[in-house]
Amino acid sequence: MNNVFVFDHPLIQHKISLLRDKNTSAKEFRELVSEISMLMGYEVTRDIPLKEVEIETPIGHARTKVISGKKLAFVPILRAGLGMVDGLLKLVPMARVGHIGLYRDHDTLEPVEYYCKLPEDISERDVVVLDPMLATGGSGCDAVNALKKRQVKSIKFVCLIASRQGIERLHREHPDVVIYCAAVDETLNDDGYIVPGLGDAGDRLFGTK
Repeated sequence: MNNVFVFDHPLIQHKISLLRDKNTSAKEFRELVSEISMLMGYEVTRDIPLKEVEIETPIGHARTKVISGKKLAFVPILRAGLGMVDGLLKLVPMARVGHIGLYRDHDTLEPVEYYCKLPEDISERDVVVLDPMLATGGSGCDAVNALKKRQVKSIKFVCLIASRQGIERLHREHPDVVIYCAAVDETLNDDGYIVPGLGDAGDRLFGTK
């Protein structure tokens, strides 16, 4: 699959297995989502540009590298995407955070936007959209549409589990968006949930039904 990075790191795969387990508590689920997001963040941020600087160590002078000031924003899709934010902010604490609120119409399975709050300079930032699940692809496509309407040029999509249908739809509508995920599942059920997936990520994060 072009423009898809699937993580095969043993730690990520182990934690994804725990995440899928129906007996995992809400507390453990939240911790796992944050931990996996942070581990995935190393690859997601690999292309952040660097600049060379000179510093003084306790022993002498050194030419070394630091992040060049590239502007980054994390944009979780509410509400499940909130669970991924803290893990990534631990890696890039200077990043700004926007929010896009979407809910899924239970009849059409299509997303409906009800909230969008983004940094004022969002068009100047590299944006990472966060959502634990890429199922039908509807929410992901709508979130990317909302960002492109605001002239965002660089967008990545980070999820924990994706369906093949979701990947195909996001790539069909937005072929420029790179998708990062920890697992790809084959199918969706009649309710639009990924099979075997992990259930409703939002409900499992926040202990709701």
